[in-house]
Amino acid sequence: MRGGGLLVAGTTSDAGKSVVTAGICRWLVREGLKVAPFKGQNMSLNSFVTREGAEIGRAQAMQAQAARVEPTALMNPVLLKPGGDRSSQVVLMGRPVGEMSARGYHGGRQKELFEPVMACLEELRSSYDAVICEGAGSPAEINLRRTDIVNMGVARAARLPVVVVGDIDRGGVFAQFFGTTALLAPEDQELVAGYLVNKFRGDVSLLEPGLDMLHGLTGRRTFGVLPYAHGLGIDEEDGLRVSLRGTVRESVVAPPVGADVLRVAVCAVPLMSNFTDVDALAAEPGVVVRFVDRPEELVDADLVVVPGTRGTVRALAWLRERGLADALVRRAAEGRPVLGICGGFQVLGEHIDDEIESRAGAVAGLGLLPVRVRFAREKTLARPTGEALGERVEGYEIHHGVAEVLGGETFLDGCRVGSVWGTHWHGSLESDGFRRAFLREVASAAGRRFVPAPDTSFGALREEQLDRLGDLIEEHADTDALLRLIEDGPPPGLPFVPPGAP
Repeated sequence: MRGGGLLVAGTTSDAGKSVVTAGICRWLVREGLKVAPFKGQNMSLNSFVTREGAEIGRAQAMQAQAARVEPTALMNPVLLKPGGDRSSQVVLMGRPVGEMSARGYHGGRQKELFEPVMACLEELRSSYDAVICEGAGSPAEINLRRTDIVNMGVARAARLPVVVVGDIDRGGVFAQFFGTTALLAPEDQELVAGYLVNKFRGDVSLLEPGLDMLHGLTGRRTFGVLPYAHGLGIDEEDGLRVSLRGTVRESVVAPPVGADVLRVAVCAVPLMSNFTDVDALAAEPGVVVRFVDRPEELVDADLVVVPGTRGTVRALAWLRERGLADALVRRAAEGRPVLGICGGFQVLGEHIDDEIESRAGAVAGLGLLPVRVRFAREKTLARPTGEALGERVEGYEIHHGVAEVLGGETFLDGCRVGSVWGTHWHGSLESDGFRRAFLREVASAAGRRFVPAPDTSFGALREEQLDRLGDLIEEHADTDALLRLIEDGPPPGLPFVPPGAP
């Protein structure tokens, strides 16, 4: 087989498209096929840098890992990075090409990008046995269908069969499946092969009458009912959609090795990017990670992380408005640990000169690190390696801010002063030896009898999670039917469900 394909659409955002796509990729590669993921257009602040220096969505990097292939810009040719409610940075083939309003993008630019998106998909299909495409939002966004380059526009141009995923845990999944199908034009409907129910809890036999009725109403079958799976800390795409208050990253269910746990508070700054950096901390037994937005929530934290952000100056103003800036200054004065990553590192410096991102000009930072930051028009995209705390470290950089380090101890590309650390390197905590050494430093400064587990491997844990996704597909979906779709394309004779697109 060469050039087979499938598009995984969803009834809503967060229906489970990303994880289902990853699960299908892992199942297929275990079957001996050469597989690649693809998403024509992604909107996310969680991104990754490929080995050739291209920026793509982290979800596609995770799906490439599920497929056991190296991620490339071909897998996510268009990435939109929101900079506010109405504008985004447009990243094309891994490189930023400008800021654009939603109206400007959907008004014309998106249509211009359709040709390069399809060229990337065709290049992947010529090189792989199967390409598993992920849609975005819902394919039934009838106001955006004319300029669609990620859902049915791609499916129709490439004649891809479509499976629609619905999140039954939220309720209303039958109405979502029916309504999604019924709002598509006849030419789009003939590509929708059927449905996948996601996050089901309970006895599947109780669901089956509804699935039979859905088949009768639409003429389309359900390819599987995937159970609700706890503890899948897989990279999220668009951010934390639940209320940040009390949100905790899921940790390994294991007791701490030492006598104490270690509490990590992550400041939930606006336009937070790559918050997945703290997943490696949450993977450690005895480390509890939570996102916070009030100064009193920092009081019992052993480590405070100021994460990356797409709006450094805006995040700095938010920290000051909330009283979190004063709390961070007090922590530093008391010798209590603080870590700034990327935009969070810039916030901790003395001075920011930004005529690019916020156009705010000269802004005073928190002054916790001897660093001056100047925003450059060209974005830094890199995959650095180095050493810190006596351990090898790998990471990736995505930033416009250029830091001039004027003092302190060297810490990766940044610096350390006392118990305050700062670096632009995302992903550094995924280096196991370095993470353990860093946590020992934090525990010592915090006065905690916490001991990092000697054998926690973040890479191995991620592989286990991806295998669990593959298992969900293999055990709870009709894989024979899915394979036929991938090989043969949309089944003929699928009935039209009125009224169709208006």
